[in-house]
Amino acid sequence: MRLNGVEIENTFAEAFGMRGTRLTVTAINETWAEQAALAVTGFATSVIGCGVEAGIEGPSGKTPDGRAGMDCLFFAASREGLESTMLNRIGQAVMTAPTSACFDGGLPEIPADSDKISKYPIGSKMRFFGDGYQASKIIGTKRYWRIPVMDGEFMVQEEFTMVKAIGGGNFLIVADGVEAALKSAEAAVRKMKELRGVILPFPGGVVRSGSKVGSQYKFLTASTNVFYCPTIRGRVENSALNAANNAVMEIVIDGLTEELIGKAMAAGIRAAVQVPGVQKITAGNYGGKLGKYHFHLHKILAGGGNGWES
Repeated sequence: MRLNGVEIENTFAEAFGMRGTRLTVTAINETWAEQAALAVTGFATSVIGCGVEAGIEGPSGKTPDGRAGMDCLFFAASREGLESTMLNRIGQAVMTAPTSACFDGGLPEIPADSDKISKYPIGSKMRFFGDGYQASKIIGTKRYWRIPVMDGEFMVQEEFTMVKAIGGGNFLIVADGVEAALKSAEAAVRKMKELRGVILPFPGGVVRSGSKVGSQYKFLTASTNVFYCPTIRGRVENSALNAANNAVMEIVIDGLTEELIGKAMAAGIRAAVQVPGVQKITAGNYGGKLGKYHFHLHKILAGGGNGWES
């Protein structure tokens, strides 16, 4: 298959089951809502080293307190890992931000009766920071905790929503040089960020240090993806690059559903191939042995909603 003259390799991206959640962070104005969102999603590119993968979706629509808000998505490998991480991040990065509040962002993409959805406690644990002066408030069917802080009160919802989600959808852009590879990746990221329900957790949505499972060093569980490193292609047996392939950029996608990841990948690839100098689009997988979800590039681009298998 070719798009705009660029080869689309007949392969698939291998992704993994994760747990996902959405936060809505609000503040007195857009500036401080954004500061809180940037802080709570910081250092969250990969579960390999960060324990969680996170990103800002964008400005919220209607917020519970009627103030400026930002929606953020988080993904972790387990329920316990996500719950622990969110408690720490909200406590250290949202509650500390001036005028902030934090609410469950909900998951409208998932049917309310789905067995993939569950609840986990946040406000009911954070309330103890109030040292006995905290108070609760019930609005409708939801409970919120008001914790006294130095600029007034920090309001946080008692329970948040968690869903069984997917992490590690991906595609690789192979180009004739760094400039073309980066411009292509930037074009893909701009298009993909138009979608809600997915995040691109790496810096600017792009990763240049793609990894493979395992290493010649026993203390490492992952190491550089030598098959796509141009400076050592002459020394690597079965390198995936030829003499004209001088740069590779990878885009990793986490999403609330398989369909959302498939749509994001298709949109990103179609944007990426419009940049001159792009030679091939491929994807990272481990032979289908590690990840439950397989996103086939040809099927995704052909449409029809059948590009993924699980």
